[in-house]
Amino acid sequence: MEVRTANTIIYCSRFAETVDFYQNRLGLPVTAEFGWFVEFELNECSRLSVADQGKTSTKSSAGKGLVVTLQVDDIDETHSLLEEAGVHPTAVKDHSWGARVTHVFDPEGTRIEFWQPS
Repeated sequence: MEVRTANTIIYCSRFAETVDFYQNRLGLPVTAEFGWFVEFELNECSRLSVADQGKTSTKSSAGKGLVVTLQVDDIDETHSLLEEAGVHPTAVKDHSWGARVTHVFDPEGTRIEFWQPS
């Protein structure tokens, strides 16, 4: 088996706000859009999608049991960009597994963790 790309789909009750968060606040490029489903590019092999739960058989988890973790090159720069975007990142902290991390929450309640190796 050869996996070419990976995609995480977040099913949302607050679809429009969540799409706006990823597209306009985090600035992720849209790779596909079908009205009830929007796919964003994280990098050339990774995607993050948002789906309107009202148009699917899968319901929102309201952020429970899901953390999206994104490794970045510069956590301090990322933190500043998140502040400028108005998404209220947590303070950058050292994590016990050897990383510096900050978190934000999307409108659906999904925790997004940005991290850099210490």
